[in-house]
Amino acid sequence: MDLIHPQLAAFAAILQEGSFEAAARRLSVTPSAISQRIKALEDRLGQVLVVRRVPCRPTPAGERLLQRVRPMQALEAEALADFLPEDGTTPSARSIALAVNDDSLETWFVAALSRLHRQYGYLFDVRVDDQDHTLDLLRDGSVLGAVTSEASPLQGCDVHALGTMRYRAIASPEFAARHFAAGVDAAALSRAPMIVFNRKDALQWRYVRRVTRARLAPPVHYLPSATGFVEAAARGLGWCLAPESLIAPALQAGTIAIVDPERRLDVPLYWQHAAVRSSTLQRIGHALREAAAEALHPERALRIPG
Repeated sequence: MDLIHPQLAAFAAILQEGSFEAAARRLSVTPSAISQRIKALEDRLGQVLVVRRVPCRPTPAGERLLQRVRPMQALEAEALADFLPEDGTTPSARSIALAVNDDSLETWFVAALSRLHRQYGYLFDVRVDDQDHTLDLLRDGSVLGAVTSEASPLQGCDVHALGTMRYRAIASPEFAARHFAAGVDAAALSRAPMIVFNRKDALQWRYVRRVTRARLAPPVHYLPSATGFVEAAARGLGWCLAPESLIAPALQAGTIAIVDPERRLDVPLYWQHAAVRSSTLQRIGHALREAAAEALHPERALRIPG
């Protein structure tokens, strides 16, 4: 059951599910009905809103509309929950789209989701990106809130500090002895293979610039897995930066070593969300702050120079 206009419900479902057909299944109507609703909405607003390909994406005008519709859906779910019994078809079954960086997802974020699901029955649609880019998903309306490294709020959003994730440079003891016996300097960092999450991940490059004040071009492995980072380092694939909370077991087992004990990188994290009076968002924010307080450093470190 939807309180918002059927055209807006169809628009949001297409972008959440990725296609007209999947949106039709979600709303229990035909694909033709979905197409007619979107055509009517686009005619009404005089803008093309959806890029018709798989997966469907919003146009710039669609992004602006989606930014408005996402908070409306959260408020709609709360309004319906006040009047309808929870029978599995009420709004608690609608997933809440959130964005988070992989390191948070692998360390503290799931604890918050688990608490929210147990208490309120929320379902989640989690999108993963680098902490420097999760805000793009909030900006284009793909998610209702995001864990981000950006302290400045987007227009129409609120921001709350979560804490600081501390990173250490690690490698296997053998790799460290082979590449960093004389210390961590420009010469060593230019030759030692480096493990990077993906091409958006700037963390290792920031560390290199912090150490050397230079832009080097070392050999690079791309490995999009936070937990895989630690295993790859332990197996001698290269060196990388990893959160302290992820490396503790491997450090204790002696399979990895901190190659630069004198330096660390502290990345402040923030929770940004649509600025609406929503009990759902208040509950999510509270749960995230609680979980982050157990896993992150409380101090707000200076922003790492890029």
